[in-house]
Amino acid sequence: MVSVQDHARFWVVALLAMLGVVWVLGDILLPFIAGAAIAYLLGPIVGRMIRAGVPRIAAAGLILTAFFIVLGAILALILPFAYRELMQLAKNLPTYTVAAQEHLVPYIEWVRAHFPNQFPEGDLSAYQETMKQNIGKIFTVGGNIVGGVVSGGQAVVGAATFLVLAPIVAFFMMAEWVRVTKWIDDMIPRGSYAVIRDLLTQIDRKLSGFVRGQVMVSLFLGILYAVALTLAGLKFGFLIGLMAGVLSIIPLVGSTIGLIVSVLVAWFQSGDIGYVGIIGAIFLVGQLLEGNVITPRIMGKSVGLHPLWILFALLAGGALFGIVGMLLAVPVAAVIGVLGSFAIAQYKDSPYYNNNLATAEPMTEILVVTVEETTEQA
Repeated sequence: MVSVQDHARFWVVALLAMLGVVWVLGDILLPFIAGAAIAYLLGPIVGRMIRAGVPRIAAAGLILTAFFIVLGAILALILPFAYRELMQLAKNLPTYTVAAQEHLVPYIEWVRAHFPNQFPEGDLSAYQETMKQNIGKIFTVGGNIVGGVVSGGQAVVGAATFLVLAPIVAFFMMAEWVRVTKWIDDMIPRGSYAVIRDLLTQIDRKLSGFVRGQVMVSLFLGILYAVALTLAGLKFGFLIGLMAGVLSIIPLVGSTIGLIVSVLVAWFQSGDIGYVGIIGAIFLVGQLLEGNVITPRIMGKSVGLHPLWILFALLAGGALFGIVGMLLAVPVAAVIGVLGSFAIAQYKDSPYYNNNLATAEPMTEILVVTVEETTEQA
């Protein structure tokens, strides 16, 4: 019989091995992870076509082709406007910085008067000119770096590889989905099969509730903000709206950042508090629509992930493994969330929680016994 220590040792080694693979392979995994994510996103549509009588391979090919045609059309419409506004923003940002400093002059003078040692006397215009020159240098250097990276052969080859491999991986994942799920099912330990299947179902529910639902919400909000801000006459409104939509993959984060940036740009653009209020109202209406109409209709009662947990997972994944880590962050967060809830539930049923420490067994043994009892009942 396998002991609790052997179970723990096996899963620790498996986790370390997985982290080692991600660490060593790095960006090589990027197109495979992206392809698997696309397959997971489009899986329900393929399932509906199969139930309608379409062969799985044909359904996968048709859905994937339609997906990339729509995606390409959207990018062809959006990217020219976004690129133009991005270049204008880079050109005007030093001017906005100087304008912000001019608005802050009274506050700077107050700080000088009350903290003379920390803020020595000097010509404020000299500070402004220095800041403007440094910002200009930053954008010049940044532009040169970006240009060098884009023109580099390695970057071009990497982008081409991604664009070719990701669709291929997505197609085979959708075409072989039954075999993939059967292989995973066969790998589940038989003694804990019922419990692990239940945990996997909960993980899938969380992922589908977030990925499939939040992607649609973010797309809708991006289009809404971009169109509304452009019609309102806000400079860089299209770019800011798209940015807010993309960042809305993390609930509340995209709208908050978009609101702050839009209000600042509106103030520098007009100096009219009424116009600033109109821009702020656009995001207020967007949030009302998202909370009361869009999210309930798209996501329904599906169980998602907490925004703070998503934000932490993305930052941690990006810091540890870069882009690959950010792509893996949400699935890992869903797994940890489900396993954490399961562990907490077992803890509350244990003598440790009920203060019966005299009869308490080690927590790992409690979890194993609970899994075995649940399996026998199933």
